[in-house]
Amino acid sequence: MTSAPLTDREISLVRTSLAVVAPQAGEMTVYFYAILFARYPEVRGLFPDNMDVQRDRLLRGLLRIIDLVDDVDNLVRFCSRLGRDHRKFGALEAHYPAVGDCLVSSLARYAGTAWNDEVAAAWTRAYTAAAGAMVAAAEDDARLRPASWDAQIIRHEHRGHGIAEVTVRTDRPYPYVAGQYVSMETPWYPRTWRYFSPSHLPRPDHTLTFHVRAVHQGQVSTALVHHAAPGHKVRLGPPQGEMTLAAAGDRDLLLVAGGTGLAPIRALIEDAAASGMRRYVDLFVGARTAEELYGLDDMLRLAQRHHWLSVRAAVSHENIPGRQGTLPQVLREFAPWDRHEAFLCGPPDMVTTAVRTLLHQGTPRAHIHHDPLDTPVLTAPLTRPGQEIDQL
Repeated sequence: MTSAPLTDREISLVRTSLAVVAPQAGEMTVYFYAILFARYPEVRGLFPDNMDVQRDRLLRGLLRIIDLVDDVDNLVRFCSRLGRDHRKFGALEAHYPAVGDCLVSSLARYAGTAWNDEVAAAWTRAYTAAAGAMVAAAEDDARLRPASWDAQIIRHEHRGHGIAEVTVRTDRPYPYVAGQYVSMETPWYPRTWRYFSPSHLPRPDHTLTFHVRAVHQGQVSTALVHHAAPGHKVRLGPPQGEMTLAAAGDRDLLLVAGGTGLAPIRALIEDAAASGMRRYVDLFVGARTAEELYGLDDMLRLAQRHHWLSVRAAVSHENIPGRQGTLPQVLREFAPWDRHEAFLCGPPDMVTTAVRTLLHQGTPRAHIHHDPLDTPVLTAPLTRPGQEIDQL
């Protein structure tokens, strides 16, 4: 940041005042967006029609900025990530002062007697520094790549159990690395973005295939599974994530996939095969029932072609021949994994439990990789790989 870091006094003021408004945080975010759209109606088009999720993200983003306000390096990293991500929304430098104006007004309204000119000045300095990092990162990013990619669905295949494979073709090359994830906007819910992982290495024909499960109350995923068809247009944000083989060195790999979490895991296997590596890969695929063992046959066929790949399935809610139990339970049976590089993807509960299992068995924290379990732009790690599991 070009401005001087906040003083200890300023840091104390912003944190204390935020603690005062915390019990009314929900009301404050409603008020914030109300005055933002009233004072600056031109920014309304940047936001989705349904603001419930957006209000929560504003609060969580604000909380993380304040948490990092005395850690300048990580604050810059976090705000830079926000700035790059906001390009796909159409955010411009001129929008940031509008947000800052309404944020300070909202805080003043709900802080009551805890608010004064000194607190207002501290908040203005904190927001100006954060916005400056976001703008600078967005400008740098604009010199390297577009804000988003237009794409058209060219193939849509139902795989059962509310899962579809959706293949799109982008209007220009889409550079990414196997294991990364992509934000997608659909025509059914404009300005609402959800994250999906390509299931393969980059292809020369600019196509990407995503594995999508229609989750309960998941508007975007449900639309993609049940309403999408060839010809529909979508938009992709830049690739994100660090769950790539670059982190693995020369260690053998442990891959753990639950449900559509198999998509990036499959991409990692393709990457391993293409690299001609000389190491072994153990893949565990889990589901509740045998019928839900999504993609297992494809993985078994891969194992027949590659001697270094072994595939095991785990079923937790059905008595069938073979391995029974949750993925974390089966991992314990085949331990130890302390000399492996581990990559996990699937439902958050599964990933959380599997991470704890591996840590308990002695796998180094830095050798365990998974995508953020929540909104990536708000929760992804800022420093070393594996930091995202520090609080599990």
